[in-house]
Amino acid sequence: MRTPFPVHFSPNRWLARAALAAGIAALAGCTVTPWTDTWQPYRAPAPSPSASSGVLAGYYRVNPGDTLAGVAAAFGQRVQDVASWNHMAPTDGLSVGQVLRVAPPPAAIPLTPQSAPSLSESLSWPATGTVTAPFVPGRTRGITITASGPDQTVRAAAPGRVVYAGTGVKAYGPLVILKHESGLITAYGHAGSLLVHEGDAVRAGQPVAQMAVDPSGRASFEFEIRQNGKPVDPMGYLPRNGG
Repeated sequence: MRTPFPVHFSPNRWLARAALAAGIAALAGCTVTPWTDTWQPYRAPAPSPSASSGVLAGYYRVNPGDTLAGVAAAFGQRVQDVASWNHMAPTDGLSVGQVLRVAPPPAAIPLTPQSAPSLSESLSWPATGTVTAPFVPGRTRGITITASGPDQTVRAAAPGRVVYAGTGVKAYGPLVILKHESGLITAYGHAGSLLVHEGDAVRAGQPVAQMAVDPSGRASFEFEIRQNGKPVDPMGYLPRNGG
């Protein structure tokens, strides 16, 4: 029986077309971001079995009526040590919801004048608020800052240039990334609205976004710092007196 249309089958041509189709399908599932080579999105840490009140082991979330001295005593620590671990003064007050480190941090490698970031002395707090989720090496990539008053403005921690401003990274929501002269990078994620555009030059303290507000009315955002492409604890770069 003759076929109604001539059929010319070429194995090589079929394989080439299959390979092309597979390549297109793979590309369709990829999203290219401005920091694909060095920046990895934040992923919420898995809950620790020993964590309580939604915080990781070694941390404590402040409740109404808590004092720094009382928290230190409850965990068998000296108030001076707890204050130092949290970049506070022993006489500082606490805010409800604030997260405190109540166990000694891993031994830190002292920074030499050659390795210390040049912006460490000039960084300022990016918002008025308290830290409600701390940086944990290997588990988180930054800190969460929650507004402690009506001011919900997110500000540049240092002079720099906007290298990304948008909502294209689902893990971060509305996100602003600033690059500073020393090469240090700061990021302001899960914001509510963005106030700058890519390519903008910003000064220290300039508003770059507004915090996101949850259904309960609490406003917050995530703040990250990267040195040489790696996440570092922002608390080591910010003034001790807080935001």
